[in-house]
Amino acid sequence: VQLQASGGGLVQAGGSLRLSCAASGSIFSINAVGWYRQAPGKQRELVAAFTSGGSTNFADHVKGRFTIFRDNAKNLVYLQMNSLKPEDTAVYYCSAVGSSWPYVRYWGQGTQVTVSS
Repeated sequence: VQLQASGGGLVQAGGSLRLSCAASGSIFSINAVGWYRQAPGKQRELVAAFTSGGSTNFADHVKGRFTIFRDNAKNLVYLQMNSLKPEDTAVYYCSAVGSSWPYVRYWGQGTQVTVSS
């Protein structure tokens, strides 16, 4: 499974960005696709993700501002980020989990999002 993230960039506070995650390879074997982020000096954290049951989870600090959606026909997962804040600045990673044991977690290469004040 390969995950390719794109769409990061520099944006002013209050602006929007849309990240894309393209999945390829054995995509039938993955589940729970979502987005994580890691700011300098901080641990990687969940931003938003689909669960194995198809529902969505969001970190509290992005609820109401970020949306996750997907295009199954194109094997794409998107993260729409609105009302961006400087504290959203981080490297954003696309991730997925294997749908069967050993439930390997896959990571994309990351895309930088920088929000200026």
